[in-house]
Amino acid sequence: MNPIKFGSLVVTATLLMGSSFAVGKMGLAYVSPLLLVGVRFTLAGALMALWVLVTRRRMPRTAAGWGRIALIGLFQTTGVMACIFLSLRTISAGESSLLTFVNPLLVVLLGTLFLGMKYRWSQWAGVGIGFLGVAVTLGMQLDLKTGTLFGLGSAVFWAAATLLVKRWSASFDIWVMTAFQMLAGGLALLVLGLLMEKPLFVLNADSIGIILYLAVLGSIVQFAAWYYLLSRGDPGKTSAFLFLAPFFGVLSGWLLLGEAVRPYVYGGGLLILAGIFLVNWAPARTGAGSARFEEDHSA
Repeated sequence: MNPIKFGSLVVTATLLMGSSFAVGKMGLAYVSPLLLVGVRFTLAGALMALWVLVTRRRMPRTAAGWGRIALIGLFQTTGVMACIFLSLRTISAGESSLLTFVNPLLVVLLGTLFLGMKYRWSQWAGVGIGFLGVAVTLGMQLDLKTGTLFGLGSAVFWAAATLLVKRWSASFDIWVMTAFQMLAGGLALLVLGLLMEKPLFVLNADSIGIILYLAVLGSIVQFAAWYYLLSRGDPGKTSAFLFLAPFFGVLSGWLLLGEAVRPYVYGGGLLILAGIFLVNWAPARTGAGSARFEEDHSA
């Protein structure tokens, strides 16, 4: 992919991911957690589904195809978002973000174990440095509580969804998959909201604006950009850029919520960039060795 196009999509997707934590926190003043994410993704999925139907995008022709899209939605939308908001009951948003964005490491691990993907030692080092950068960005604070398991659960769900998208995306129109996985996941979240919490919804201009931001920019644009990136490259290398999301989350908290940005945030940002470089850097090789190297490690 053209580097400028790739970089623009990466920044767009991770900026929207990070800012959604701050905007979502603002929304909790008006809507209960699971109901908020349920409405967000159901609305986003319905709007996008209407668009793909009107534009006559290529739909799955088998029940198995629709089942795969629904399964991606249950992992990527329902599992990730439910675990995040359940974790927030006992741990901070920063800790939850740190645990959620462990998922690039899990993508490399699970991809190696189950899909036979191969990564160099420098890429493994890059994942570790990127994770350290996230930890530094969030102040190296992590308490072992019940929410810790939910936070790790969100990372597992996200990593699994990443590998499912990589494996199945070639058989789907990317816009159709994005629309209906959000719709399936959002509907499941609405059911969980009714069963697991006392619903709260204060309807005013602020709550409507927050939901529209989360649904359109934080869901439709974010997922479409991210799935496009995953479908065009190695999931482990692409997922390394997720380390940017908590960094953008801290910055958006500063801009939108007035949260202080500590000096260590800048150090964490440099480590994140170093980790991304190592995961994506391919040393020059020549001759037959180069051909074998590219075959084993190309994105």
